[in-house]
Amino acid sequence: ADERFFRKVLRGQGQVPRRTVTDRLRSYAPAIREVLPVTVHDNSKYANNRAENSHQHTRRREREMQGFKFMQQAQRFLGLHARVSNLFRYGRHLMKAKNHRLFRQRAFDVWTAATCA
Repeated sequence: ADERFFRKVLRGQGQVPRRTVTDRLRSYAPAIREVLPVTVHDNSKYANNRAENSHQHTRRREREMQGFKFMQQAQRFLGLHARVSNLFRYGRHLMKAKNHRLFRQRAFDVWTAATCA
C-alpha cells in the first residue's frame, strides 16, 4: 500500500525529490527504498514539523466544528479557506512597511467587495 501511495504521489510531480520526510512508520522505509532508491529518507524527530504546521489552521477549524460530517462539506470549506487565507497571508518579512500597508489595504478592499459589506 505504501509503495502504491508513493508511486501515485510521484506521478504528479514531474521530478524525483532529493529528500523525503516522513514520520517513523516502519513500512515507509522499505517502500521508499523500492520506489525512490536515490532519495534521502529523513524521519528524524523534528523534520516533519513543517508539513504538520502547514495545515494547523485547518485542524483547529475542524476541531472547533467537531469534524466534518460530509466530505463535500470539508471540500467546500477547504476550497474557500485556501482562497481567503491566500488573500491575507503573504511574506511580510520580504517587503517594506509601505508595501505591506498597501497590500493589506488592497486585501481588505477585495474582501469588502467580495462580501458586499
